Amino acid sequence: QVQLVESGGGLVQAGGSLRLTCTAAGDFISINAMGWYRQAPGKQRELVASVTSGGRKNYADAVQGRFTISRDNAKNTVDLQMNSLKPEDTAVYYCNAAITRTWWQAESDYWGQGTQVTVSS
Repeated sequence: QVQLVESGGGLVQAGGSLRLTCTAAGDFISINAMGWYRQAPGKQRELVASVTSGGRKNYADAVQGRFTISRDNAKNTVDLQMNSLKPEDTAVYYCNAAITRTWWQAESDYWGQGTQVTVSS
């Protein structure tokens, strides 16, 4: 069994900062890409940022320069540092990871339960 456990959401004023953390736990042999997605009410889930096992990072245009994704392969964690937050960043943020559980199984996508981020104006 594999779980992605998220923490760090909350309420913050515009211009403030929050840090999200996601930890992968359970039985698996490797993690490829890890990332953060978000879904605002009435909108589709969208990619916020991702990072490969080799450290290559990708950001959505809307967060470039404000958010920073980082990863600790030894701890199986991925963090999202969010600075200069705007009301339009308000959403449920989901952790995602591409995980291989055993050598005979293909890689699968796993999702966290989601954490609410609310930015007040």
